[in-house]
Amino acid sequence: MREIKSYDSTKYVNNSEYSKVEEGIYRNGSHYVTSLSFIQEPKHEEGLNASEISQFPLEDILEEYNCFISDYYDELNVEESVVCYLEFASTELEDIKNLREIIGKNVYNQEVKHGEQVYVDLIIS
Repeated sequence: MREIKSYDSTKYVNNSEYSKVEEGIYRNGSHYVTSLSFIQEPKHEEGLNASEISQFPLEDILEEYNCFISDYYDELNVEESVVCYLEFASTELEDIKNLREIIGKNVYNQEVKHGEQVYVDLIIS
């Protein structure tokens, strides 16, 4: 994942279900949410377009930051686009704040060999 940016969805504007907490972060009921856009990197075995968002490194990001996906933005994540859009949510504001630290960075999985064992590390650079 590269070119990770904050995405301000129109659904947050004039919608009583969402209240702005701080820049890019909203509260929706008992959850805090933020939306990000990014481009996948096929060289890291990620999808070729927005209609096929790869499981990894997304699953590792969710685990690392204690978040889940609350909106896939189906209308934006189409085959004709390389830019992907996702809404992330957590019950903890701090988790969403920490997640937003990946904005502007590259995130990918990399195999690392330790002795005979091969592990996959989440790289954030």
